[in-house]
Amino acid sequence: MKTSRKNRIIVSVTNDLVSDNRVHKVCTSLVNMGFDILLIGRKLPASLEIEKRNYQTKRFNLLFKTGALFYTEYNIRLSMFLLFSKFDVLLANDLDSLAANFIISKIKNRPLVYDSHEYFTEVPELINRPKVQRFWEWLERKMVPKIRHAYTVCNSIANIYNQKYGTDFKVVRNIPVAKTTLAEKLETSEKVVLYQGAVNIGRGLEQAILAMKFIDNAKLLIAGDGDIKQQLEELVKKENLQNRVEFAGRLSIDKLAELTPQADLGLSIEEDLGLNYRFVLPNKLFDYIRSHVPVLVTNLPEIEAVVKKYRVGEITDSLQPEILAKKWRVLFST
Repeated sequence: MKTSRKNRIIVSVTNDLVSDNRVHKVCTSLVNMGFDILLIGRKLPASLEIEKRNYQTKRFNLLFKTGALFYTEYNIRLSMFLLFSKFDVLLANDLDSLAANFIISKIKNRPLVYDSHEYFTEVPELINRPKVQRFWEWLERKMVPKIRHAYTVCNSIANIYNQKYGTDFKVVRNIPVAKTTLAEKLETSEKVVLYQGAVNIGRGLEQAILAMKFIDNAKLLIAGDGDIKQQLEELVKKENLQNRVEFAGRLSIDKLAELTPQADLGLSIEEDLGLNYRFVLPNKLFDYIRSHVPVLVTNLPEIEAVVKKYRVGEITDSLQPEILAKKWRVLFST
């Protein structure tokens, strides 16, 4: 008996796939809906191996690792791969993977779906680099108004894109699959404050480290990697906080899911550095909530609305280290 072929979706993103929880959740959901999924990224020298998943993965080994040459090389490699691949739908994640998908979808007359994880042209890494920012804005203007199927992480960003380009962006939040059971929390006298995610500017990490000087019997655990990790490690040494702050590095999705329930408090204390951070609604917020970990967030509209509505933590108007430590003590006692 002949079986019908599953519709094939090729999903692409510019990271190494190891810890991108949003993309993993999207791919898993599509598999559960009956699609055949291939997820494409890139491999770095320090990339971890990908744990077994219920969909196929592929990672390009690229000559360039960062900057304009990396994005150019990645999109050329992706274009060539897609050109000679069979698929029914393309799914591009973020603006940096969109060009290749956009061009090949036109050449092969196949549907393109765009998942904008953030307000890309307003990320802190671009707002102080006007020439680079203008290039990405130009690229966005050339493609996004012509896209029929698009979604993003929150209503605020969807409204901006809808008004700016007339493209009907839907909203798919970063909510994880509900757990029926939680990992048993280890009994320790020391409280664990957890930050998980990219270790980049504007995440409140410098202030969180300094807050450890004003609180006893607690440890700050930073699970992730990024541009300012070395700078933060130097700050920890300078303040003699090596026994109070731990860098866990980048963890796989499964390892992070095991770690999160062990925390007593989860941090999502982004600073208001441009529109992208102002309207942030990150994976980690929902991962903390799923693991029954109370959260401390900054008073940014999207994350503040979630915390207020569901009463899952506290909101801070200040990132001064003394104030953060005071907020932590309150949450530890609840």
